[in-house]
Amino acid sequence: MEPRIGVIIVAGGSGRRMGGSIPKQFRLLGGQPVLARTIGSFAAALPGAEIVVVLPEQHIPFWRDLAARFEVPRHHVTAGGKERFDSVRCGLKALRSDPDLIAVQDGVRPLGTTEMIRRVAEAALTYGAAIPVVEPVDSFRQIDGDPKAADPKSHPTDRSRLRIVQTPQIFRSWLLREALEQDYRPEFTDDASVVEAAGYPVFLARGERGNLKLTTPEDFRVAEALLAAREGEDEPGDADNPTEEPAPTTHAAETCPGQEAAPTCGQQTLTDKQ
Repeated sequence: MEPRIGVIIVAGGSGRRMGGSIPKQFRLLGGQPVLARTIGSFAAALPGAEIVVVLPEQHIPFWRDLAARFEVPRHHVTAGGKERFDSVRCGLKALRSDPDLIAVQDGVRPLGTTEMIRRVAEAALTYGAAIPVVEPVDSFRQIDGDPKAADPKSHPTDRSRLRIVQTPQIFRSWLLREALEQDYRPEFTDDASVVEAAGYPVFLARGERGNLKLTTPEDFRVAEALLAAREGEDEPGDADNPTEEPAPTTHAAETCPGQEAAPTCGQQTLTDKQ
């Protein structure tokens, strides 16, 4: 029997490092919003999975309006919290099913392949907790003392012992729920760190170098090139203007067809496009 899977896509970034007036998860990549591509990758890789998108409450009306203009697979939307830790908790509360596995995904990682997503899910089914990683290719130095000092001292670090961590991070449902019962701590940089703090080991699955987290304008240019290579064609205009900002229409606060409201995490939950 195939495991039941719930997907929580955390899309709470403000886009400060990207610049511009629109959050990066709503910008167009290959003619589609980044968040729409992320949702689509999971709908394709894990058919039948319940997908919950966690957004800042003030971004929900904009996303409802934007999603109505594209072919976005079915998903629910819920308001998040102050920290990623809090937003994942809100996503858990918004799940309507009782999945065996829960995948937590960055909203601005739209290029993960079906093969990679399924590989991490299979590892989580076996080991209880799994995350995708890749080996670094750059050299690294570790700062000694204050990293903000004008002339910090440093020493080289053996990169063969380092791994770059990606998402989706996938866990047995009971394990993630138990881990999130902890109080938040600043050292919780991702969901794997929360699970490890609860006493559970995390399996390192093979990630992908193309599984980029889109944070800067340069990331968008690289993503456009990767997408064009995968699809075999360029999207006219997007490579020259990767940060094109879709403008909301005047009915952004209206209810889209098929949407309904329900309270969760003290805020609003919506069901987006069917």
